[in-house]
Amino acid sequence: MRDVFMLSIAAMLLFSSCAVIRPGEAGVKQTLGKFDDQVATEGTVFFNPFTSKVIKESTQTNNIKLILTLPSKEGLSVESEISILYRLEREKIPSVLQNLGRDYESIITSVFRSASSDVCAKFYAKDMHSGMRSNIEEEIKVKMNENLKKQADGIELIAVLMKSIQLPPGLANSIERKLQAEQDAMRMEFVIQQAKLEANRKIIDAEGERDAQKILSEGLTEEIIKIRSIEAFNRLSTSPNTKIILTDGKTPMLIDANE
Repeated sequence: MRDVFMLSIAAMLLFSSCAVIRPGEAGVKQTLGKFDDQVATEGTVFFNPFTSKVIKESTQTNNIKLILTLPSKEGLSVESEISILYRLEREKIPSVLQNLGRDYESIITSVFRSASSDVCAKFYAKDMHSGMRSNIEEEIKVKMNENLKKQADGIELIAVLMKSIQLPPGLANSIERKLQAEQDAMRMEFVIQQAKLEANRKIIDAEGERDAQKILSEGLTEEIIKIRSIEAFNRLSTSPNTKIILTDGKTPMLIDANE
């Protein structure tokens, strides 16, 4: 009976002194409050349950979602849904845990609030709703990296995404009217351009017709007309149809007798 009890105790100690690291995780052993520099990857990690424990952290890409009101250059408040994509660098997890603790996501959030306020205050509200948004996101990311590295190295920021931008109602309406006016102006410019092209085409056609008539008239001399008339009458002489020819002695006029 005693042997069974001892075996049970040994089994409990064995299972409580190992940790399983799954794919996408990394484990760091903490002994008497101090983190080990060695990072364990997939597999089993054994430790002394009386003095140590294994802290497991994700090495996959994580997403922090926030809904914040951001300031603009003109003093307006812009509401936006934010996604902060980050991951922990495996070999630097002990440094992150030692300096920031396991609640490092709250540090990332605080750093974002500070960086976003500084950056967004340099841009107009309409910029957050236009093609400038990507520039704002990149500037926030750069500033966050600078501030995070001052506290702990090992957090890799992948992207800062500003989604669902909600502008103040008055500004949103103004932007819509401006965009509509720009589209109308572009459409009118296209119509005018098409009209100009059509007018130019007609001018070119008229000039071509004029030049053709000029060339033709300059080439029709009296000698050429006489030659063409002789050729025409020669062809008529071979025709079986009856013809009536009226002439003033200079230019003949042909009339078909069958009509």
